[in-house]
Amino acid sequence: MRFIQQQLAVQRKRPCMSDLEVISLSLTAEYLGVDSESDLFRKLPSCLACKIERTVYNRRKRRLLPYLDVIRMKLAESFNEFENMFIVDSMPLEICKIARSSRSRICKEELYSMPAKGYCASQKLYYYGYKLHAVCSLQGVFQSIDLTPANVHDIHYLDDISLQLSDCTLLGDKGHLSTAIQLNLFETANIRLDTPKRVNQKGYKPQFRLFRKSRKRIETLFSQLCDQFMVRRNYAKSFDGFKTRILTKITAMTIIQYINKNIFGRNINNLKISII
Repeated sequence: MRFIQQQLAVQRKRPCMSDLEVISLSLTAEYLGVDSESDLFRKLPSCLACKIERTVYNRRKRRLLPYLDVIRMKLAESFNEFENMFIVDSMPLEICKIARSSRSRICKEELYSMPAKGYCASQKLYYYGYKLHAVCSLQGVFQSIDLTPANVHDIHYLDDISLQLSDCTLLGDKGHLSTAIQLNLFETANIRLDTPKRVNQKGYKPQFRLFRKSRKRIETLFSQLCDQFMVRRNYAKSFDGFKTRILTKITAMTIIQYINKNIFGRNINNLKISII
């Protein structure tokens, strides 16, 4: 009995690294381009590495996911509070090659979160994994994000938009063409969905030139996520680990944008400039 009480006392011992320090460490690692935890703990100074084990760090980081999302949302609201125009788009996130999909066990622990095979029209490729849906402002700050299996059509993401945005214009692409969704967004949340029409559609008119130019903002953000934050490189084995990695990378990007604006007073999307 005494032994059990001693073990419980050890378990209740306050951790050497606080939750805030765990979040700060994960965000700093993503900014520095260190997205492998094994590599991170090889590079950490001994004064930090001795505070927490790598496996404990991984578990605590996943448990802190809701708080990480709150941080991202608070930062996004500081940028987008008075915005009335947003851009919606999606990008593919490959888990593994299609040839390995049948024997891969990555992210298959739950039926609802299993990856799937999908097609990316912009890149003209089939892939196996997930799709990152995102809404960003004209400044280039992510307002809303979501992960779905790759076979979920872009139009279904718009069903949730009315719960997150209102009284604004939403710029989509041809994958978001739907008269029913367009009408529903306008009636429920006063959101005007503007998408380019297909050439063979009745009453075809080219999209307003400024809208076409503005849509490049989210494509640039996706490119920055792939280039600097290596969002398409996956080391996760579970879906919880996968979505934690994606959210951490996007939160790290938003924090750099916040530092650029409020500390250095420079272009928020100069992400490769040193913040030290």
